[in-house]
Amino acid sequence: MIEDIRKRALHRTSILEGQVRGLARMIENEDYCMDIIAQSRAIQKALASLDKLLIENHLRTHVAHMFAEGGEHREQAVAELLKAYNLETR
Repeated sequence: MIEDIRKRALHRTSILEGQVRGLARMIENEDYCMDIIAQSRAIQKALASLDKLLIENHLRTHVAHMFAEGGEHREQAVAELLKAYNLETR
C-alpha cells in the first residue's frame, strides 16, 4: 500500500469509528430521527471517501502492474474494477 494513502485511510477509519460510536449513542438516547439520519449520512459519505482512497491505491499499485503484465492479468484488473463499481455483467 502506498504510505501516504495508508496513513490517510487509517486516519479516516479512526474518524469513522468515532462517528459510528456517536451514532450508536444517538440511537440509544433516542435522539431526534432527523439528527440520527444526518449522522448516518455523514458516515456514508466518510465511507465513500475512504473507498476513493482505497480505489486510488489499487489503481496505482495492483491495476498498474496487472495492465503492464497484460493478458489474463489485464482482464482480471478490468473485472476487479467492474466489481468495485458494481458494473460486472456476470
